[in-house]
Amino acid sequence: MLRQACTQRPAPLRRPSVVSLFTGAGGLDIGLEQAGFRIVAATDCDRDCIHTLRHNQLSSISIPGQRGRKYLHGTKIIEADIRTVHPSELLANDADLFWAPDLLCGGPPCQPFSSAGNMKALSDPRGRLFEHFVRIADALRPRYILFENVRGLVTAIGPKGIPGEAIALVREAFEDIGYATTFALLNAADYGVPQRRVRCFMLGTRAGHLPDFPRPTHTAAPLRADRAGLKPHVTLHKFLARFPVVEDSEIARPSPSLAEQLASLPPGSGIKSAGAREATRPGGHWGYKQGTFVADPQLPARTVTAATSQDWIRMPDSSLRRLSLREVAGLQGFPSQWEFVGGSASRFRQVGNAVPVAFGRVLGEAILSTLNRPQPVEAPVSRPFPAAFTESINYTIREHRANKASRDRVRELTRVGHAVTDIKGLGAQDGHRHREASVTLPLWSSEM
Repeated sequence: MLRQACTQRPAPLRRPSVVSLFTGAGGLDIGLEQAGFRIVAATDCDRDCIHTLRHNQLSSISIPGQRGRKYLHGTKIIEADIRTVHPSELLANDADLFWAPDLLCGGPPCQPFSSAGNMKALSDPRGRLFEHFVRIADALRPRYILFENVRGLVTAIGPKGIPGEAIALVREAFEDIGYATTFALLNAADYGVPQRRVRCFMLGTRAGHLPDFPRPTHTAAPLRADRAGLKPHVTLHKFLARFPVVEDSEIARPSPSLAEQLASLPPGSGIKSAGAREATRPGGHWGYKQGTFVADPQLPARTVTAATSQDWIRMPDSSLRRLSLREVAGLQGFPSQWEFVGGSASRFRQVGNAVPVAFGRVLGEAILSTLNRPQPVEAPVSRPFPAAFTESINYTIREHRANKASRDRVRELTRVGHAVTDIKGLGAQDGHRHREASVTLPLWSSEM
């Protein structure tokens, strides 16, 4: 009898549970599953995203190295507007009266805070959706919270029009329901993703240790990589070299006229687009015209966007083609078996709006390591915003003050119907090519 007991396998440890809000196409959730979490419920209002999640839940194969695991195995997938979701809908199927998820995660729509949008922040109704994240957190009382958004949240304005006010209100809202918080900007390239994608993350807890953000594993400075125990960033060239061959049916090529404009562009440059004149920029803001950027293969890819007009890559014969849907999904870390449901525009949007899988994995591992530590009796305390946040907010405040008069003038000219040429700077007329200036982008960069 004793011998039989000794040969029995120990009971498996309970896999920590997750409730996922604003799930989208599932990038964050896949990463959390890879870290060892169980997604008990996932919700989104986008029908194509919901169909994508359900399709892969039904047809997925086991994750390599994790016997018997399937994507979103047993997950309740709920199509609903977050404003109408009742917390009781998100309970685990086996929940008792005292059940609470170990983790509540999600990224409310980023457009109100994104520099690629109109930057309306909390004045945009979508910018208030985080309040429903808070509402559900208050009802479910998860042990930990993982909140994600674009880096534009750091300097986004609030009701008083002050840069930095929005993120302060987000922190205050979670503190008001009993959660200590910590914030950071993380670059996906620093964790082995072949894409420069910077996002703002908040980790929160109501009891025990506040998790630490994961340390980078890769760096943009290869000469210092070995000394620091890091690996060089994974370049777009390296990613494409090991990626399965793209079929002709997946390839989009430029029109003859666009091909002529792009022919002389060096890698890492694009056609400039004119922007409004301002006091500090008499020549006007400028950015790359959408769909005209030629990628630099010796760097990680630029941030994957939600548009079908992804960056161009130059082939050995000097011809150009766009990055395909499968390639940008790979840049986001989606498994090769993961399929997206919907039309072409919808599938690109799902991929571009997703959180890279690697973020879910490394943040999930950081939370698990804290979950398994002995827990202190003292209540956790929020950490101050990083110094880089304060520097960026102060810069933005100064910049807003310097340009207020010129921006007010632009709004007035636009209101009374002046031509675009009356308010825009020289921009593209100054010369349509511009080389990317740096791998490391400031927090207020126009690249999302």
